Amino acid sequence: MANLAKTLVLTALKPQKETVLEKTSRAVKAIKEEEREEREVKTARLRKDRLEKEEDALL
Repeated sequence: MANLAKTLVLTALKPQKETVLEKTSRAVKAIKEEEREEREVKTARLRKDRLEKEEDALL
């Protein structure tokens, strides 16, 4: 059992190389996240402007 445990620990710690698909997926996720953040900022700005405009129209 002790030999088996040592073998599992040593082999489990070896980092695996990242495949091309994994690199591409990581890049796509980063791009999509950045676009989502930009879209949320733009939406918040437009919502604020619209609410201010509607408020001015009521006065």
